[in-house]
Amino acid sequence: MRSDIAGVMNLSMLLESGPFWNVVLGICGVIMPLGGLILMGQELEEGNHELLLLTKLNRWAVVKGKFFILWSVSALSFVSLLPYVVVRYFIGGVELWQELMCGVSVLGCSAVICAGAIGASAFQHIGARIGMMLLFLGSAFVSTIIPLSASAMITKKMHEVLFQIFFNLNGLAAIFCFVVLGLTVARSRLRLVVHAYEVKPSWLVIGLLVFTPFVVGMCTVMTAGFAGFVGLIGMALVGMYVDVTPKAKKIQAPYQSTIASIPTSLSAMIPPAQTETVELSVEK
Repeated sequence: MRSDIAGVMNLSMLLESGPFWNVVLGICGVIMPLGGLILMGQELEEGNHELLLLTKLNRWAVVKGKFFILWSVSALSFVSLLPYVVVRYFIGGVELWQELMCGVSVLGCSAVICAGAIGASAFQHIGARIGMMLLFLGSAFVSTIIPLSASAMITKKMHEVLFQIFFNLNGLAAIFCFVVLGLTVARSRLRLVVHAYEVKPSWLVIGLLVFTPFVVGMCTVMTAGFAGFVGLIGMALVGMYVDVTPKAKKIQAPYQSTIASIPTSLSAMIPPAQTETVELSVEK
């Protein structure tokens, strides 16, 4: 990826923007989000998730709550460093658009790693957590670099506005996709009951992480390098609905159906003079 392109999730630009952004990325984008590797393990080992799911909270609410708390800590730490960004702009002579894209990229990396850490923390053994985190980061890196590189090569000769639109759409779609997939991994581990005819939900999500780069690559090729974000958004939607909690059918009380059927069934059998009497008795 070229470092002279100012866009969302352009890590080459971010790493070559000076030691300030390297330190910010390391602290707010990597170190603090990795604290999520211990979040879900406490819930699963102590059985607290079973009590949470007995309330009105669903599995999405549990994992989203943990994600927003962890990501908010990283975002607040980043906001505390914004005065240094302002000083760099007025004194250092840096470009405003590039600084803005660096800030969005740091927050995006933080969100992706937060979601991946929460998903990996849902596994009990430390080896499984490390393996899951490496798989998630590898899938995220490959699935992000493919559409961004293709978009940079294809749309660089276009008008600057069109280039920024396509490039940044791919970057934002990558953030959205892997935040959803990371939380889906954690959500799949909170499933209380898995039927005999069902595939284990966590295996399905691991399969999604493996096949996402291929799907994104195919979408990038089919759209001539412009719209790899279509595959990213599609895989995010698949991740949202791949593990659906089975719901029982709503049971209707027997007496309601019996009472409701009395006036219609008797109206054809009794004379009109007695219909009003039957209806009054039902209402009583």
